[in-house]
Amino acid sequence: MRVVVALGGNAILARGTEGLASEQRETVRAACEQLVDLVAAGHELVITHGNGPQVGRMLIQQRAAALEVPPMPLDVLDAQTQGQIGYLLTQQLGNALRARGVTRPVVALLTQVVVDPGDPAFDAPDKPVGPHYTETELEFRSQRAEGDQAEHDPLAADRVIDGEAYRKVEGGTWRRVVPSPLPVDVVEIAAVRSLLESGGVAVCGGGGGCPVTRAGGDLGGGGAVIDQEPTAALLARLVDAEALLILTDVDAVLLDYGTDRQRPLEEVTAGDARRLLDDGQFPAGSMGPTVAAAVAVAEAGGRAVITSLARADDALRGAAGTRVVPG
Repeated sequence: MRVVVALGGNAILARGTEGLASEQRETVRAACEQLVDLVAAGHELVITHGNGPQVGRMLIQQRAAALEVPPMPLDVLDAQTQGQIGYLLTQQLGNALRARGVTRPVVALLTQVVVDPGDPAFDAPDKPVGPHYTETELEFRSQRAEGDQAEHDPLAADRVIDGEAYRKVEGGTWRRVVPSPLPVDVVEIAAVRSLLESGGVAVCGGGGGCPVTRAGGDLGGGGAVIDQEPTAALLARLVDAEALLILTDVDAVLLDYGTDRQRPLEEVTAGDARRLLDDGQFPAGSMGPTVAAAVAVAEAGGRAVITSLARADDALRGAAGTRVVPG
């Protein structure tokens, strides 16, 4: 079976850790011990992953070194984290496969994902990224802005400094917000398909991919991020995957979460899942994007399973997780 596996960013940088390279390597090693079962069972894998924690830390590093080193735009940071996480995944999954006596090349592909420059997200940035700023820190950034590029309406929720939008978040701090457009194509998809057809495991689309737009025949990057889940659903369609396996930190999606009626959702049709989304069962800041990606795959005739990393093999056999099926 050809399967797209979507790993959350916390499968690489676990909550509560310092973020040391040794910690991330160990977390990835543990994840690959689960993924190796899928490869050993004969499945063709495309692995994509989140990068939110990693990009956030890079933005903190850039803030700390701003007077010494020019900051890089978000598309470049996406590329850097694709390399960082791809290196760890290819190394540790390769080690796990060799320990099982399985010979399969594991290759990480730097992936550019095309977005529409007319996407409404570019006019309404709402995706928080990077460090939290206090009111004093943001005022300092405003004072350092070149010329008179800092805008502040005391009645508005946002501030714009050097062309970057900032929004007050829960807790009273400020964070940068950026556009999060939908993916429409993957530039390197032919290479991904070729790798699968030659028996390899492809690691691609990390962090949703590096967002690029087309202008004539040229590609160019920009200050946006793409959510991992819609890119995973797009990859599933473009490689003709039979299933999308979304690995989170829960064994199954929960209905009526946080109430005394809370219960796991085992199987649901795409139509019913979309109605649950429309009814607000899965908020946008929580399970919403995950369920929406699963629905997109099922509406295209595939199937999607949402579960925890530890139940990945069981989920593909239909014995665990939330299964979203056509219908």
